[in-house]
Amino acid sequence: MSFDVELVKVTKRYGSCTAVDNINLHIKPGEFFSLLGPSGCGKSTTLRLISGFEEATDGEIRIGGKVVNDVPPYKRNVGMVFQSLALFPHLNVGDNIAFGLKLKKMPKNEIDERVAMMLDLVEMPGYESRKINELSGGQKQRVALARALITEPSVLCLDEPLGALDLKLRIQMQTEMKRIHEKTGNTFIYVTHDQGEAMAMSDTIAVMCNGRIEQVGTPKEVYERPRTKFVAQFVGESNLLKGRCIQENHVSVNGFELKGLFAKELCSKEVYVSIKPEKIMVTKSHYVRKFDNSIEGRIVDYTYRGDDTIYRISVDGKFELSARAQAIGGQFNKGETVFVSWNVEDAVVLPSDD
Repeated sequence: MSFDVELVKVTKRYGSCTAVDNINLHIKPGEFFSLLGPSGCGKSTTLRLISGFEEATDGEIRIGGKVVNDVPPYKRNVGMVFQSLALFPHLNVGDNIAFGLKLKKMPKNEIDERVAMMLDLVEMPGYESRKINELSGGQKQRVALARALITEPSVLCLDEPLGALDLKLRIQMQTEMKRIHEKTGNTFIYVTHDQGEAMAMSDTIAVMCNGRIEQVGTPKEVYERPRTKFVAQFVGESNLLKGRCIQENHVSVNGFELKGLFAKELCSKEVYVSIKPEKIMVTKSHYVRKFDNSIEGRIVDYTYRGDDTIYRISVDGKFELSARAQAIGGQFNKGETVFVSWNVEDAVVLPSDD
């Protein structure tokens, strides 16, 4: 399989600080690939290594199969959309978009034609003469995208470009970003700390922590089948119960035996059991036949959120579970005795030494 971008054992150090720690990445042509993680995890540094704005301390960076460690940014055929957008306030929309082509001394009629094409692509036809300060936040994002795409890069790097927008506009721009990606067919590498943003747009997500790759997979894989405690906690909400694996796929958690699938190498070892709150059914009666796990608990507290309710449930004072119930049927009260139930495939067993 050919890859558009490859990072092979790449490390970036700043003195005694290791920002990127021996990572490997393989990004396919035309993929929407997101680097997801908390602030300071190394995702923006990784993006800058790919685009050429930072030099790797160790390892190889390949674009289109060629090693580009010593190739300057302007020769890598990589576009960049910065978090600040970096639009020129003294230039109008058309001149901002055309900037890269003017540096290449392309004929004016060809520049004008391609600027018009880009404005059509980002659904801003006729905005050539507008000043940057006359645009909304979403329009500025589109201009920055058009400016990066007009030079026809094989790879487009985007460093948290939606971070400054309000929630409603950010969601709208996610849809726009995905539409533009599908229309151009470019490889997009997108940096974000927002898990919802990564889940909504990405074909593949690499979750990062402390300069390392914790897991690479589809949004569904990293959400439903986390491989480490960090991924389980960072991607969505999760109940993490510390226990020990015993025989026949049972995990002992504070005296309770819970069923969960785990590899043979975890047998007799300490583990974490990860269960998503929405996978837990809260009922007044015992669902023994329908669910693999069903135990009694007491409602400690709850948070009503309109379309759902989050319940905090104590199990015999030994541990607590969080369960998310849709706004269908009645609501349980504080102090009420309930049963919490879930299936074996929804209990992801993780090593405790990640």
